[in-house]
Amino acid sequence: MQPFSGLSLLRRGLSGQRGWTQQWRRAQPKAAYDAVIVGGGGHGLGAAYYLAREHGLTNVAVLEKSWIGGGNTGRNTTIIRSNYLFDESAALYDHAVKLWEDLSQVLNYNVMFSQRGVLMLAHTVHDVQVFKRHVHANRASGVDNEWLTPAEAKAFCPPLNIGDIRYPVLGAALQRRGGTARHDAVAWGYARAADALGVDIIENCEVTGIQRGSNGAVEAVETTRGLIRTPKVGVAAAGHTSVVMKMAGVQLPLESYPLQALVSEPVKPIFPCVVMSNTIHAYISQSDKGELVIGAGTDAYTSYTQRGGLHISRHALEAICELFPMFRRLRMLRNWGGIVDVTPDRSPIIAKTPVPGLYVNCGWGTGGFKATPGSAHVFAFTIARDEPHPINAPFTIERFRDGHLIDEAAAAAVAH
Repeated sequence: MQPFSGLSLLRRGLSGQRGWTQQWRRAQPKAAYDAVIVGGGGHGLGAAYYLAREHGLTNVAVLEKSWIGGGNTGRNTTIIRSNYLFDESAALYDHAVKLWEDLSQVLNYNVMFSQRGVLMLAHTVHDVQVFKRHVHANRASGVDNEWLTPAEAKAFCPPLNIGDIRYPVLGAALQRRGGTARHDAVAWGYARAADALGVDIIENCEVTGIQRGSNGAVEAVETTRGLIRTPKVGVAAAGHTSVVMKMAGVQLPLESYPLQALVSEPVKPIFPCVVMSNTIHAYISQSDKGELVIGAGTDAYTSYTQRGGLHISRHALEAICELFPMFRRLRMLRNWGGIVDVTPDRSPIIAKTPVPGLYVNCGWGTGGFKATPGSAHVFAFTIARDEPHPINAPFTIERFRDGHLIDEAAAAAVAH
């Protein structure tokens, strides 16, 4: 697709959308595909794109029960980082960061990736010890992370209040390569690029069943738009993964919780980075539209609703007002919720399942968006080759049986 000139773009923008072409086809489901991806978020669309681009599988369908990007991809706070504790996690998330860095050029679609830095605050002696351990572990595995004194944290983020609060800032871990991206653009960019390679993107198509043959392997998916035959099904359905997998007789160690976020009225650029606090329990950045994007923690109770308890948002705002007193008079525009699926060790599952031809990408908790390109890339490899990529090889279902856990509860930076 050739870029528009400034004058051409202005003319098109004032034309009432006349002459604009659809970004992807409104595909009708075919009777059969070589592979079907369940879930039209970033992970599912990205997997379909890499299946087509890197593995030559173009007879692929992405099935989305609502609209593209209507799930967690469009319902998150867009934070990107790779400063996780264990080598397995650091490799996976840093693989994603490296793909983020040139994703706009690869997709020919501006995903607005901004490496503005992610600052993770320490408020207690325990926080200091944990974050310093992360810094040393990251450096040993080749991932950037550095420790800042309170004064250095204040210099990096001038609005930060480091002293006159209930939990004074004792220091911070900073990953300068971290940042944010535009969540909608990520979904749209992958959708358009996958469609251009021949992938069918089918919206308003809910999967209602998974058929297995006499040998136990996947044969077809039942949908609200008819039966679709396929020998390979990749499930990337975020908070509803356990529901879809149960259709094939597979139980997963997942719990689904609402996770809330909210945005303020827009203001001029004032916030230079992303700040996260686990102890005070909130995180914040500023969007390209000037809104302050504020994230809260998960609700205490499992649910499949895309909303949560009001007190969770209130607690997050109280924390932000402590950390950044200058924002106390800002009004909130809206809030929303997504559904996160959480594993016992707070690390994802990207793996083959006991059912031949069935693959799953789930369990991301609060960290799914940041992993989007890396997760999609290795998931496509696993589906195409029926074996894990070296990066996602540790993230099996069997690790919960065998005890090979990857415990990243502390690195999540927001309590689950």
